[in-house]
Amino acid sequence: MMNSTNRELLSILLGKAEAFCMNHSLAELFGLRKNYLATVPGVGEDIPPYTVSEKLLAARELLRRALAETFSESAVRLASPEAVKDYLRLFLGGQEFESFIALWLDAQNQLIAGMEMFRGTTTQTSVYPREVVRTGLKLNASAVIFAHNHPSGCAEPSRADEMLTQQLRQALALVDIKVLDHFIVADTRVMSFAERGLI
Repeated sequence: MMNSTNRELLSILLGKAEAFCMNHSLAELFGLRKNYLATVPGVGEDIPPYTVSEKLLAARELLRRALAETFSESAVRLASPEAVKDYLRLFLGGQEFESFIALWLDAQNQLIAGMEMFRGTTTQTSVYPREVVRTGLKLNASAVIFAHNHPSGCAEPSRADEMLTQQLRQALALVDIKVLDHFIVADTRVMSFAERGLI
């Protein structure tokens, strides 16, 4: 199926409903951008909106789980920043509230667990370093990758984001857990602290 067009793949997934979706990007259709079905002409006439959206969201969730399983396999490590970015786009893209997640890794950078640690509002979330340290110790992690989303669509880190990252690095260093990176996800854009030299 690698050589199939987007239209052909959507047709396999949605049947006749794919015709209603062709004027929108895949990011819009899979909920990585907001209001992806609200402006699709014809949706709601012959095909209830939930039919299309539920199928697309189900496909997105299956892909997210497939990536998580791949990361959990013994032979696969989170060594590729692009693979991590793809996973985070699926995990956080399109959410209308802020989430702070952690990808806990062992000494070989294999994924132990990926989890939402804290959930907030549309503009902020509270993160408690003590709880982060406790979780890392419980999982016997050697390293961690943090990520959170900006529902506003701006992937630039705030001063508060930078300060939090430093606080977490310092707290986790005391228990010998290394912070490898902190990503910010905004729609389909992903910003890496490590790539910016901020970590």
